[in-house]
Amino acid sequence: MSNPSDNKNQSQKNNLDELRHSTAHLLAKAVIELYPGAKPTIGPSIEQGFYYDFDLGDTVISDKNFAQIEQKMHQIVKKWSEFRQVTKTQDEALAQYTDNQYKRELIGELAEKGETLSFYEVGTEGQPEFYSDLCKGPHVAKPSEVLKHFKLLSVAGAYWRGDEKNSMLTRIYGTAFFSQQELDDHLKMLEQAKLRDHRKIGQELELFMIDEEVGQGLPLWLPKGAFLRHKVQEYAFNTYLNRGYQPVSTPHIASKELWEHSGHLDFYSDSMYGGFGIEDEEYRLKPMNCPLHVKLFMHRQRSYRELPIRWTEMGTVYRYEKSGVLHGLSRVRGFTQDDAHIICTPDQLQAELTEALNLTLDILKTFGFKDFEMNLSTGGGKDESKFIGEKAKWREAEQALTQTLTKLGFDNFVTDEGGAAFYGPKIDLKLADSLGRMWQLSTIQLDFNLPGRFGMKYVGDDGAQHEPFMIHRALLGSLERFLGIYIEHTGGKFPLWLAPVQAVVLPITDAQNEYARRVTDQLTKAGLRVEVDDRSERLQAKIRDAQLQKVPFMLVVGGKEVESKSVAVRGRETGDEGRVQVEEFIKKIQKQVIDKS
Repeated sequence: MSNPSDNKNQSQKNNLDELRHSTAHLLAKAVIELYPGAKPTIGPSIEQGFYYDFDLGDTVISDKNFAQIEQKMHQIVKKWSEFRQVTKTQDEALAQYTDNQYKRELIGELAEKGETLSFYEVGTEGQPEFYSDLCKGPHVAKPSEVLKHFKLLSVAGAYWRGDEKNSMLTRIYGTAFFSQQELDDHLKMLEQAKLRDHRKIGQELELFMIDEEVGQGLPLWLPKGAFLRHKVQEYAFNTYLNRGYQPVSTPHIASKELWEHSGHLDFYSDSMYGGFGIEDEEYRLKPMNCPLHVKLFMHRQRSYRELPIRWTEMGTVYRYEKSGVLHGLSRVRGFTQDDAHIICTPDQLQAELTEALNLTLDILKTFGFKDFEMNLSTGGGKDESKFIGEKAKWREAEQALTQTLTKLGFDNFVTDEGGAAFYGPKIDLKLADSLGRMWQLSTIQLDFNLPGRFGMKYVGDDGAQHEPFMIHRALLGSLERFLGIYIEHTGGKFPLWLAPVQAVVLPITDAQNEYARRVTDQLTKAGLRVEVDDRSERLQAKIRDAQLQKVPFMLVVGGKEVESKSVAVRGRETGDEGRVQVEEFIKKIQKQVIDKS
């Protein structure tokens, strides 16, 4: 299923992918020229640019070498008029890489699958600028004209094929654009992103920590971070209850038999942790909540009059992630989903999908996100064997998802044919943060697998047994990933209703400490989150520290404030707001909290 309205956006993305992949080849050629013993492996385009992995032996490349490499790239590309695709036999391909075991491994795998051994060549054969690489393409038409605006960004270690049992390679990251202005804008954004890195802010604001002895990918929440996490979870959970969801709760482990029955041990075992024994039975940490919610549905016979059923759970799950991909809160091994499953009749499917997507947008807009991109992942594609279920159900489900997106005005959604999960199509929502970066977050997914595997049935109005549709829905995705994105979106300047500390009272001298504590108590009893800084420090030092902690309001109290029972308000964004009565400030802040402004 395709959508003509997404052609322009998809074409622009494809062109940028071609540009960046072509630049990766240019990087590989430059590295080989400068470091003759280097063995290139793979170099794809990625979301924000490209990378290329090299086996450099004992040679070390750092960012100090980037200027030299970039200079060589600019020299080489002047003689690259066009990329040419050629095919080779297995013997010819292997002969090109006599001392590169990585390329030889790839060639062997491709040949075993019967796939064409495609190479892209550029430059004049026999000349120094000539380069040939095992590659499916495509590439830009005129490299010498367009491969001009690029920048190498960082270097990191990466295991070959992402497996820690394999050799450690050197990965060089870069980015490329069609114009210098686009490149400059992107580099400025990256500088801002460094300042907003949620790992950096999380440490500065004492929100969370990761301890190697506890384990990688297992964040520990400090008091302020735990409170922030609680407020986000509380708001989402209460919103779901107000929109017709019912709460359920399931254990963190379940027997091996459940995961065999659900198909996870067949299709998802690489992301699951190994089993452990309890009284001669094998159990697994749950990677998701779905089969457990199915069991709740099957607790007794269900009638069509009960549908739709909407069950939600803030369920903590555990998924195996390789250490090389773990990243702060964005990629962890244990996380909590704002999970929900909607079980409905075919006639209810369209309305439930529309309501779920509307709910998603309402919640994300409350957190200050405004720009969204929708992706529709469908079945089909080159390998239809990886999808289960009847084709008629797939068409019905894909049509319902398409109508939902169109109905809500997202006509420019991107279709990923063949990108669905094995058990059904889905809508993936991406959002733009304050720096314009797109993040994959919410998912609304249809499931043909579990209802059939478990024999889920409801009694219809005809008295017969019918199989329901099942919708998986995680709007924030995981609390950990959402908060990582949200910390960077806000730069740690959380809105008043979410701020762990909403105000800090700052006595000018020790003589006002007692009054400052009374004000703090008064605000606390009014339901506000307030601290007092009664250190024997200069006022400017206290203000600076409160600003570094990004507290929304600073309440300065001196002799005049004690006499008038007031506070001098200083806003995080607004600066000096003048002196007000304590009761007046309480009313103001309470209103802002209620309005979530």
